Amino acid sequence: MQIIKQIQKLDSTLLHARSQGASIGFVPTMGALHEGHLSLINNSLSSNDITVASIYVNPTQFNDKNDLKKYPRNFTADFELLNSAKCDIVFTPSDKEMYPETDQRHFDFGLMGELMEGKMRLGHFNGVAQIVTKLFDAVKPQRAYFGQKDFQQLAIIRKLIHDYNYKIEIIACPIIREKDGLAMSSRNTLLKDAARTEASKIYETLLKIKKNIGSLKVTELEKLAEDRINQSTHLHLDYCRIVNTRTLAPVTKITFSEPLTACIAVFVSKIRLIDNIDLIS
Repeated sequence: MQIIKQIQKLDSTLLHARSQGASIGFVPTMGALHEGHLSLINNSLSSNDITVASIYVNPTQFNDKNDLKKYPRNFTADFELLNSAKCDIVFTPSDKEMYPETDQRHFDFGLMGELMEGKMRLGHFNGVAQIVTKLFDAVKPQRAYFGQKDFQQLAIIRKLIHDYNYKIEIIACPIIREKDGLAMSSRNTLLKDAARTEASKIYETLLKIKKNIGSLKVTELEKLAEDRINQSTHLHLDYCRIVNTRTLAPVTKITFSEPLTACIAVFVSKIRLIDNIDLIS
């Protein structure tokens, strides 16, 4: 496994691979890797000649400086996991490498970027678009792999690919969960004791919404989530929204004629976690 820190070195390495006809799969991460990330790596390894993973905690997508500071980092463990998974190349650039000067670009995703995470974390998706385009330009993969836990981000990246004419296939990979149902996330390592135990109620709540999709109104389903989450000592609901799976537009009535997804964001103590569940395919 090669560890590369400079874009120029990455470009020359991959240029040689491409000259020999190799296909390239790419898994962008912010490190603190877990089984969810490894599932993306394994998907890429099964479909490409070379798999590149990036580890970079991107400052422009954090609207809270303290959140950026607290974000878990463990490069030694990450390298060991990627090496054991037989990842070919790990790209670990510095801030100076990725942002030699301030990125002034502004991306407009319309409604997709204005609700849920876009509303609660102002500027987040613009920062995501800045770093994803930089990484795509550096790696130039045929395929890129993203987890479905970041449901809204996945939709944003698909729109980015379309709007900016990137010739990259975006592969969505299933959410990997802990034994108690909690969606795997790098932030889970920050949860302690009772808060970690109560966090399992996030997925339980999503399952409850899915169970009642035919018997309750949208407002009742979202209120159900609020009541179940907020009755827990360490949990506080940020939002729960039922949206059109393709457009992310909020729905007011369930007609079973459009695909629907329930999206949720919850503060577990001071750690904010997101999750989602397919309601109608």
